[in-house]
Amino acid sequence: MSKFRATPLARRTATAALTAAALTLFVAATPAKPARWSATVSVNSIGAYVVGNPKAKIKLVEYFSYTCSHCADFAKLGSAPLKAQYIDKGLVLFEYRNLVRDPVDLTAALLARCGPASAFAGNHEAIFAAQPVWLNKVIKMSDAQRASWSQGEPSERARKIAADTGLAALMQKRGYSAAQVNACLDSEVAQAEVTGMTNIGLSGDHVRGTPTFFVNGRDAETTAWPVLKTKLDAALKGS
Repeated sequence: MSKFRATPLARRTATAALTAAALTLFVAATPAKPARWSATVSVNSIGAYVVGNPKAKIKLVEYFSYTCSHCADFAKLGSAPLKAQYIDKGLVLFEYRNLVRDPVDLTAALLARCGPASAFAGNHEAIFAAQPVWLNKVIKMSDAQRASWSQGEPSERARKIAADTGLAALMQKRGYSAAQVNACLDSEVAQAEVTGMTNIGLSGDHVRGTPTFFVNGRDAETTAWPVLKTKLDAALKGS
């Protein structure tokens, strides 16, 4: 009975096939690094949205208010470079914390939390981008209309504010139904989280204005993106 002997070519082919199979198994078993760290979004124990690499060297916390013009300026000038140069590269883990100043701010905060965690950044930026429009409506509102915002249950007040300011319409343009918008405004869990973050900011972190930034737990003492960028770079260098 004759024995089969593999030719050198057959042996090389078999070895290559085994190597490729082993490599495939290794790749499949190794967790893939996200193409963009900004796509990694979670909600932490206090209800704040956290974006980026959990193992980043820098943790950046922002306390913000939707009725704050300086916060809108930061969203306009700082959001894109912060995301592209620091968050997406895995260098910065960014945490958004509400510090609510008034009923309109609270209403906007509740609407920003509509949808899954991955929708928050888009909602946040859209609300700030439209701030000149809806905040101008608030300024021009009659005393009688403003008085109606203090009547009824918290969810009723929020619904009136959202309708009168155009914030509800803004969210519907983003694809949310009227029922979804109302559900976000009615959420007692969201109301408690936003209020809790505000209390932490005022009592725990002694925040006295918005925006306030903390870089690895230390107050950055700036509201301007160029200065904050300098402080992030210094922190990355270890100084």
